[in-house]
Amino acid sequence: MSLAARYTEIVMGASMQFIKSAVAAFLTMACLAGTVHAQGTAPGSEEPSLTDQLQVASPEDAARLEREIRMDWEKSGSPAMDLLLKRGKDALEAGELELAIGHLSALTDHAPDFAEGWHARAMAFYQEEEFGLALHDLEVTLALNPRHFAAIYGLGVVMESLGRDTDAYALYTRVLSLHPHHQDALEGVERLKARVNGTEI
Repeated sequence: MSLAARYTEIVMGASMQFIKSAVAAFLTMACLAGTVHAQGTAPGSEEPSLTDQLQVASPEDAARLEREIRMDWEKSGSPAMDLLLKRGKDALEAGELELAIGHLSALTDHAPDFAEGWHARAMAFYQEEEFGLALHDLEVTLALNPRHFAAIYGLGVVMESLGRDTDAYALYTRVLSLHPHHQDALEGVERLKARVNGTEI
């Protein structure tokens, strides 16, 4: 299926202008969130967060920190909600997309403030090529957790799938500002660099 055909299937009817505006708004929000976080932490007042450590980590330490961060993301505070997330992700890994979406929709209904539930469902929607629904869930994920680098990367993947190379490049670059050793984002920047060369981002 061509990118143009995929684009017309976006169920939420998001226009190109809406997508461009949404990405611009996210990038502004993300930058402001980073600034506020940095200003709100006085030197020596507390231990750096895992995401702060990730920004300056070696490749070896980055892999460990990413695992720890992802484990934190998966903690909802409720064993029942954690189980729904596990079932949804297990179904997703098995390619059972309808079942995955069912579990993850139950999770987002019952725990709407749990960012990872929205992120996991976005991955399922993306695999079904339901790009509009994936965009919505990624937007919610990032509203709840602006430093969720996996969701930022996912948003970049959707943008690239829709032919929005400049937006995708900006998002992959944002991922690297949070996680400099994110291999997929590094490859995305390298892949798109020539296409966006000379284009204002």
